[in-house]
Amino acid sequence: MKTLQHKFVEFIPDTIEEGIVYISLEYCTAIHKCVCGCRNEVVTPISPTDWQITFDGESISLSPSIGNWNFECKSHYWITNNKVRIARNWSKQEINSGRKSDFKLKKKFFKKKKS
Repeated sequence: MKTLQHKFVEFIPDTIEEGIVYISLEYCTAIHKCVCGCRNEVVTPISPTDWQITFDGESISLSPSIGNWNFECKSHYWITNNKVRIARNWSKQEINSGRKSDFKLKKKFFKKKKS
């Protein structure tokens, strides 16, 4: 199981090192290189409708899972306690269904917040 490091930063650095999750709490963003090795940068916005981050004093966890559906690799994994757990590949139908579900949840959240 691959282990990542984490660094809390104010600003995301220009050069993203492999194996490190950079977290800017001020800008509610985390970024890391895709764990499959394709070197794509994975941005995970931290918000009630995107990803949540947990820091236990030693390690970080991001949830929900990270599905890189727009990358050629289509990697899918969880980061839990700085460890990467690879998830199974999703079909195109599952990806589309997940995107629709995310859209509906965001729409509901912002509609509720607006009222």
